[in-house]
Amino acid sequence: MKRSRSFMAALSLLGWFALTAQFYLIINSEVAPVLELTVRFFSYFTILTNLMVAVCSTTLWLYPGSRFFSRAGTLTAITVYILVVGIIYNVVLRLLWQPHGLQKIVDELLHSVIPLLFLLYWALFTARRRMDWKQCWAWLLYPLVYFIFILGRGSFSGFYPYPFVDAARIGIPQVLINALGVAGIFLLLSLLFIGVSRYLTSAKK
Repeated sequence: MKRSRSFMAALSLLGWFALTAQFYLIINSEVAPVLELTVRFFSYFTILTNLMVAVCSTTLWLYPGSRFFSRAGTLTAITVYILVVGIIYNVVLRLLWQPHGLQKIVDELLHSVIPLLFLLYWALFTARRRMDWKQCWAWLLYPLVYFIFILGRGSFSGFYPYPFVDAARIGIPQVLINALGVAGIFLLLSLLFIGVSRYLTSAKK
């Protein structure tokens, strides 16, 4: 218990630092009014998911008995979400720009360091807790709601946070194809983690 709390304390501090620094950077970019930049900040799946990780880690650090965040299903779903953040950024988006200075540090924290640390936490403290296969379907709700939100807002604001969902540039049919591909990644990772947990708990019997 003490080790897991220390782990979450470190992850919490890293997460809040990265989120605060990223908000500072986007507000100071001055490419749009402050209100619009604030909305854009919370329009990134990366930001929302890292915020989820920060809230989860802070809660488990300060209130380790949390009935929601201590559930194996909750921790596994968040692990899947933050790993998708890391995978898509490092495979698809990393080559699209070269950040420097503080932005580079923040990028690495949000897209590489925090996803890997949360995966490590899952492996150490969650993997040996058995889960049901059917849980994976509920985990798809968050990315689905997010997808509907960014398409809806983008249709009247013209802002799409990621190039592969930019309906104005690549068209709705291609966006839907891309979304199905990403949904497949979510589902495959979910099934993988559930499968690992079931294998490990079966092996103990």
